[in-house]
Amino acid sequence: MKIAIINTGGTISCVGNPLAPMTASAFAQASQTLLDPILKQQFAALETHYLTDIRFPESATHTLDSTNLQPSDWCIMALGVLEHYADYDGFVILHGTDSMDFSGAALSFLLNSVNAQGYPSVVLSKPVIITGSQVPLYYQAGTSQPLTLNYNTDAFQNLCGAVAAAQSGIPEVGVYFHNHLYRGNRVVKTNASQFAAFSSPNYPALGEYGVSLTIDPALCLPGPVHAELGLDNPSQRSTQIALVRSLQQGLDDYPVAQLNAFPATYRQNPASGFLAQLVDAMVAAGARGLILESYGEGNFPSGNPDNPAAGAIYQALARANQAGVNLVNCTQVLAGTVNSSAYAAGAWLPAVGALAPADMTPMAALAKLMILMASADEQGWTRQQVQTLLQSNLYGEMSSVNYLDSRINPELLANQGLSCLDGSALLVNCAEQGPLLLASGHSEPLWRLPINLHAGDLPGRLRMQDDGNLVFYNRSNQAIWASDTGHFGGASSRLLLSGSFANQGADNSLQLQVYDYSAMTCACQLYPVL
Repeated sequence: MKIAIINTGGTISCVGNPLAPMTASAFAQASQTLLDPILKQQFAALETHYLTDIRFPESATHTLDSTNLQPSDWCIMALGVLEHYADYDGFVILHGTDSMDFSGAALSFLLNSVNAQGYPSVVLSKPVIITGSQVPLYYQAGTSQPLTLNYNTDAFQNLCGAVAAAQSGIPEVGVYFHNHLYRGNRVVKTNASQFAAFSSPNYPALGEYGVSLTIDPALCLPGPVHAELGLDNPSQRSTQIALVRSLQQGLDDYPVAQLNAFPATYRQNPASGFLAQLVDAMVAAGARGLILESYGEGNFPSGNPDNPAAGAIYQALARANQAGVNLVNCTQVLAGTVNSSAYAAGAWLPAVGALAPADMTPMAALAKLMILMASADEQGWTRQQVQTLLQSNLYGEMSSVNYLDSRINPELLANQGLSCLDGSALLVNCAEQGPLLLASGHSEPLWRLPINLHAGDLPGRLRMQDDGNLVFYNRSNQAIWASDTGHFGGASSRLLLSGSFANQGADNSLQLQVYDYSAMTCACQLYPVL
């Protein structure tokens, strides 16, 4: 099995005292001599190839401490994978730890593509595993002394684990660190001084290395629904290369800034405040997006506790939104989901256009928003479409709030539900009142599952099956309702709640449908009934 190793820089490939980066060529030469014989002991069929033609122009060594990575450098890494994709079975990217959580997210958005509705159009089909370390892989006593391998270090362990993960075949951008394989767009750096530097607060680890690497396939992305959508297809790969090259030229034109909520001075009469000044300054500096890192479930100071709309911060954010700046309301808390409507201190944010990212990390939100905005010109997307895609789960970066997918999250259990993206309608699998109630955000019933219940049917579960059939099972696991949209040969599908029931239904674009994304067609419309 052929695995390509790309060295971007970082601690793992530093040597000397003080530590300084090796060139990609010097690292490759050392690894071929010192590392490859050890890897061959465990993986007899392994062929490692070190790609030394991937260079970062900012640095004399053409490698970078990840502190100095720019958004356009994400594209250099992505092109390094795409342009060598046909030659290898998997990829390992060596990377500094400081911004690994940004790159892990960005690469998932650069090695896949979706259409305006959020359905896959180009899909990664091989593992791309990012790793690094807290201490270097090699040791050199002096400039005239030979390099030696640092055996008992996280560098050696992480690189071996990443190579194992790259042979797994999972179609994911992953981060391997301290015996765990994580989804790349879910990780956060949570420790600056321990080997367990990364964690995934809102999604389980995909795998763990004990005696060997064990991966849970139920947690992994499913890959292309058709072979023609995968990056193995030369046509799709050419399309993605052209897109990423274009993004490399334009990504810096869509800067996104992060702004933490923190205790800061504000005044109500006249309305003014330090956070408001920061918002205005970021917009004046050219920010095209703002990632708000709110308190708790999504609470952000408005500048006026009793009347948020009169607050300086509210007004600054409203001006930014009116100027076309996209606002995303993340949380600075490591784990949990944003629910700005839980408290009055956050319920005002949708009024200024702040988007809901569910449990997406601020790092993933920044990379996703920047790449979506830069892609909009190429793809012909409107601002509304960009905002809808930002709030939709595209590559496992957030929980799916508005759909079930037959291949990855197929079921609604009792008292679980879906929500349209603006929260104006909910679909709930009620445990006691009857299965599957679609209601407005003001609890107005809109649609129910058309079945007669018997004693003992509830609670039940709704399943979007991979044959395209939507089925409700009672608690005895009997199918008591089906959409009758199944196909013998399979039809990977979603139950999708889209649109809005805004202004208490005055602006009603709400739809509930079974969508066959194998064939890109609506299989069944449940609401409105046609």
